[in-house]
Amino acid sequence: MTQPPLAEQLPYHRLARITPRHQWWRPLLGTLVVAVGYVFAVLVLMLCALVLGAALGYPEDADGWPEFGPVPGTALDLLSIAVGIPVLLLTVRWIGRRPAGTVSSVTGRLRWRWLGLCVLTAVPVLALAMGGMFLLPADGGEAESWAGWPAFGQALAMLLVLVPLQAAAEEYVFRGWLTQTAGAFLRSPWAALVPQAVLFAAAHGWGTAWGFADLLVFGMCAGWLTWRTGGLEASIALHAVNNLFAFGVSAAVVDGLASDETAADAGWQTVVLDVAGIVLYTAAVTWWLRRRPQERTAPAPPPPAHPAHPAHPYGAVPGPWPVHPYGAMPAPWPVHPYGSAPGPSPVHPYGSAPGPSPVHPHDSVPSPAHPYGAMPGQWPGHPAAGAPVPPSPTVHPGAAAPWPGTGRPAETAGSGEDTPGAG
Repeated sequence: MTQPPLAEQLPYHRLARITPRHQWWRPLLGTLVVAVGYVFAVLVLMLCALVLGAALGYPEDADGWPEFGPVPGTALDLLSIAVGIPVLLLTVRWIGRRPAGTVSSVTGRLRWRWLGLCVLTAVPVLALAMGGMFLLPADGGEAESWAGWPAFGQALAMLLVLVPLQAAAEEYVFRGWLTQTAGAFLRSPWAALVPQAVLFAAAHGWGTAWGFADLLVFGMCAGWLTWRTGGLEASIALHAVNNLFAFGVSAAVVDGLASDETAADAGWQTVVLDVAGIVLYTAAVTWWLRRRPQERTAPAPPPPAHPAHPAHPYGAVPGPWPVHPYGAMPAPWPVHPYGSAPGPSPVHPYGSAPGPSPVHPHDSVPSPAHPYGAMPGQWPGHPAAGAPVPPSPTVHPGAAAPWPGTGRPAETAGSGEDTPGAG
């Protein structure tokens, strides 16, 4: 018995094809829906903030936008990125026709234990890289003053809540949706990872060539970890911890959160330390994978089931007609097509009818080997009707009844003394 072929195993970047309802146009249409839906969600958020600022009496800037201050303003900026998560997950479910959790990992969900382990790995590694940045020489600007514990504590509480959401949203968009959209058409993981890394660096704006290179390396390492681990947990941990350290350092100084500088504006010394921390974290996660292997693939959908009767053009026919074209016979009919059926057969042209047969050319003598069975009486129309028939131990054993038309017993008629047709 042949076994059915195993389903194809899909890596993370190919999970857009995990649904049996996948069509080539779904990832493309989904990208358009994500872009439009995100813009709409941001507009709704900004409108709510504008109404809230006017209701609470916040002063307005030259553009008529409420001045919330560094901490509320940063919170609004982080929320404007985080709203991309529900937009993207709904698009995956409605347009992609697949579970929303397939963007999180190959298991269809976010693996929280693995995420926690990656966070614990990222904290000391990136803290070491951040500590090295404090040893760099100052750029000659004004000395920054400490913001104080009340202001720093308030900002830190807000950052601990919103920065993970902002980092996760960027990972879901770039390492999640864009990677799987490219993987829907391309089998090679590198062909799917390179475009998202370039778009990720470009989305942060153009500052310096070093800053762009830093973001490009970040996008490639985060994308490789996503493919290697089969999910977004490792890249979310790297992104969230890195941003927490960066925002935390800014919150520690007066008006640090009000600065509009991004990673794209970093100098080469900062980039060297940042890239070293990213590479070291990638190596540490790879080491963990040897001790705690994670699922990297998911089974592709099975092929559609075949019908019950694929060869017959009309499918399964109900009733007593499973194989034979004349249906089920009421009498036992194991081998020979005429058999010995009790009573007339509704199908066979000769049946098993009592009485003389007007067609059969032979005498009706009981014979176990005759194909039509035992037929009593005389066969009218026989050319030798009433003629003596020699006895046959094989065909006509011991017939004792008088032979029709002779008036003598069958053994006398079979002696050969009379000529055929004698009365």
